[in-house]
Amino acid sequence: MEKTPSNSNQQEHENNNKVVVVAAKIQRLRCSVKNYEWGKAREESLVAKLHSMNNNNSGSSSSQLEDHGQPYAEFWMGTHVSGPSFIASFDDGSQTSVTLKSWLSHNPNLLGSKVVDKWGADLPFLFKVLSVDKALSIQAHPDKELARHLHKLQPDVYKDDNHKPEMALAVTEFEALCGFVSLKELKVVLTVPEVVELVGAENVNLVLQITDEDGEEKVKPILQSLFTDIMTASKERVAGAVDRLRTRLHNESQVRQLTDKEQLVLRLEKQYPSDVGVIAAFFLNHVKLIAGEALYLGANEPHAYICGECIECMATSDNVVRAGLTPKHRDVQTLCSMLTYKQGFPEILRGVPINSYVNRYIPPFEEFEIDCCVLPQGEKVVFPAVPGPSIFLVTIGEGIMCTESPKGYPIKEGDVLFVAANTEITVTSASELHLFRTGVNSRFFQAS
Repeated sequence: MEKTPSNSNQQEHENNNKVVVVAAKIQRLRCSVKNYEWGKAREESLVAKLHSMNNNNSGSSSSQLEDHGQPYAEFWMGTHVSGPSFIASFDDGSQTSVTLKSWLSHNPNLLGSKVVDKWGADLPFLFKVLSVDKALSIQAHPDKELARHLHKLQPDVYKDDNHKPEMALAVTEFEALCGFVSLKELKVVLTVPEVVELVGAENVNLVLQITDEDGEEKVKPILQSLFTDIMTASKERVAGAVDRLRTRLHNESQVRQLTDKEQLVLRLEKQYPSDVGVIAAFFLNHVKLIAGEALYLGANEPHAYICGECIECMATSDNVVRAGLTPKHRDVQTLCSMLTYKQGFPEILRGVPINSYVNRYIPPFEEFEIDCCVLPQGEKVVFPAVPGPSIFLVTIGEGIMCTESPKGYPIKEGDVLFVAANTEITVTSASELHLFRTGVNSRFFQAS
């Protein structure tokens, strides 16, 4: 049975002798953690640090933090059933068993009318922090039509029927594989003996005959054939090719400097011996972000995060189609058939200054955007009211958050706060304060 939030989360007043409950515009949240095997050890993980602080700040007596050596991978902030957030009291830190999703279903007005009209009484975005020590799977996220189909066929694997465009904003140096390399680079890939061994000389010659003037449409079917041949090769053939690749590169490293991609595939082979993803990595762009840079990923685009820590936001979904670098369920045929096979290096976002302290990252998806705020000690910043909901995460420091009411809410590292639509927020720092805000993409409201 769900416990009713304390009066700090709701305000009561008399109306014709009946008690009317009005939900407050700002709520503290207690959030979920994921201990996937690619995460970082507790003492090195930003996810572990924030989760511990979040539980302490919300008065949790949970033994969730007794991880028995499990790596900490993801910190989830939102309404997805796989990792729900819960309402927590501001006054005494006590927890409730009321999920944010349930609370919003009873208070849809706090999402704003345009959001409810478009997405119903739920958040359209899911906010995360990732701590990546070991490469994630080579994967892609389905578009809406494919997501509905996969969820209907395999609801135990594909947990919902939504698409999952996403954006990763680097907190530290962050590496990823993303999208297919250009035609020029693909021709270089097809000089790698172990790749040629798996795809065959005939396919290699088809690519070598293509010119820049031929256009993407001529390249795509051949690239799809090459990539599918690699991903569907037998385990024995792949294991042999990867073993020969490793031996050759180790020997050649004694007499020449290995390329960046060659060094990467050796790192991946050490993490996932004999895995087809080691060979597949040659076909994908190796992206290196510095803190403050962001990478966005549309539906049906191949990618794999490699290492580092990031803030991530996406549409509210947990659908992942995997095909390499993973012990989890692989759906190789689906992945190979769903990809766009678009080539070229992905766009890197560096943020647009909103004011002296806030940078905004705006991907081409209507569900979300991210604000990054670095506020020096003793300074104040205003987040103007927007027509949709927001979630704020404090990663460093402490301060006071105020709405238009005179009451201020103390905030500190690990705090996660839901803020209702049409609510202006003022933050004053007691120390240097770092916080992130995610909300519905501002272009959605401009267009509607």
